[in-house]
Amino acid sequence: MGVEKRTRRPMSLAVRVTSLVGLVTTAIFVLSAWGIEYSIERHFSRMDLAELQSAWASVDAALRRDGASSSGAAQSHELADAIAGGHDVYFVVRDADGRRLYGTTAPDLDALGEKVPATTHLALDTLHIWRTDHHVYRGAVLRSGDKTVVVATAIDFHLQYLRELQNALWAGTLMASLISVLVAALAVRQGHAPLRRISARMREMTTERLHTRLDPKHVPVELVDLAAAFNAMLTRIEQGFARLRNVSADIAHELRTPVTNLTTQTQVALSKARDVDAYREILYSNLEEFERMGAMISDMLFLAQAEQGPMRRDAGGIDLHAEIRSLFDYFEAWAEDRGVSLELNGQVGRVEGDREMLRRALSNLIANAVRYTQRDQSVDVRLSRNQRWVTIEVCNPGIGIPSEHLPHLFDRFYRVDPSRQRRGEGAGLGLAIVKSIIEAHAGKVSVTSTSGMTCFSVDLPAGHIL
Repeated sequence: MGVEKRTRRPMSLAVRVTSLVGLVTTAIFVLSAWGIEYSIERHFSRMDLAELQSAWASVDAALRRDGASSSGAAQSHELADAIAGGHDVYFVVRDADGRRLYGTTAPDLDALGEKVPATTHLALDTLHIWRTDHHVYRGAVLRSGDKTVVVATAIDFHLQYLRELQNALWAGTLMASLISVLVAALAVRQGHAPLRRISARMREMTTERLHTRLDPKHVPVELVDLAAAFNAMLTRIEQGFARLRNVSADIAHELRTPVTNLTTQTQVALSKARDVDAYREILYSNLEEFERMGAMISDMLFLAQAEQGPMRRDAGGIDLHAEIRSLFDYFEAWAEDRGVSLELNGQVGRVEGDREMLRRALSNLIANAVRYTQRDQSVDVRLSRNQRWVTIEVCNPGIGIPSEHLPHLFDRFYRVDPSRQRRGEGAGLGLAIVKSIIEAHAGKVSVTSTSGMTCFSVDLPAGHIL
């Protein structure tokens, strides 16, 4: 049996930002400290090089000028004078056989002369560092004629300064990094204050306070989109609750009349003894009420399923012209009884869709048109097509629908004349079902009404494949 994998909670945004700022600032401080230390170390190296170059120039000049003609004591004195101005500068002169000819009383420079090959020029890349028991030196092995000269200077002071500087820099880097992390944490916390205020406002929201909104003017620019999205969500929720309240009230209102009729008729039937025909008539009347309630409940279930998401459709090619002709045959007897004729104009070929669903939508529109068409008039169904849409228009003459009612005609339980329901003309769900079916087919439905003519227009995508 597999073990359920636990979802890891994402890291806190505050921790992410603070950590990132801490890493970046620490890296900057470390690089800065390293750069400062490197620059000062290079500066000291150049100072030592300049000091050694000055001493070497004097020593080399003295050796070349005096040559072998000078006495040992005189040449030693002249060499000592050559480096007299130098600070902690030492040298050793050896002949071609490696014998020590002259030298300062300073440290042991012989070790450097034995390990490092001689060169003819003095530069940073020819300098070497070596340590004795008590001191550290920087120097080079040079050649002057047939003589080898080891020249060096003590760098203990420089190294001590660099160690103290290094300690100060790293301590400062650590302190600056800690301060930057603390400042970043405080800044992030302060920056998240608007989010906490928004969260507090969200916690205050209840079903009784859905009308409240966040003011985008009182939030930072970065949170304006969030506030707008939250307000839009509240608007949708408020509208949903309003629809739910209205539907609940409408359902109670619509069911109250048939239930009252059934109760009244049953009470009358039970008030005294009646013959079989009387009871049969009462049962037939009750059956009509039950059928009407059943149809209304079926329509409500259909709309509820439509609101849950895309409805399941059995796609196929539909010949709209043939389907409408079939519906005309179905309504023919009723239309003739009302003195209404049915006319179909236009040809659009086949469209893709669910045959039963589209047939139900068209049936509702045609039935609605026949119901409100006066005697000796005709219901006109027109078909047309362009590159994008297949249009079905169902038009009927009549007194027209006031403009204030048009936006609500496709709402459930809405009727222009509430008295029509008492005359058995439906519960006001037919047009709501039409809208749900057409929208399920990625189409749209609209209505226009003028004095003397009302037209319902259905647009389906041309060549739409579901």
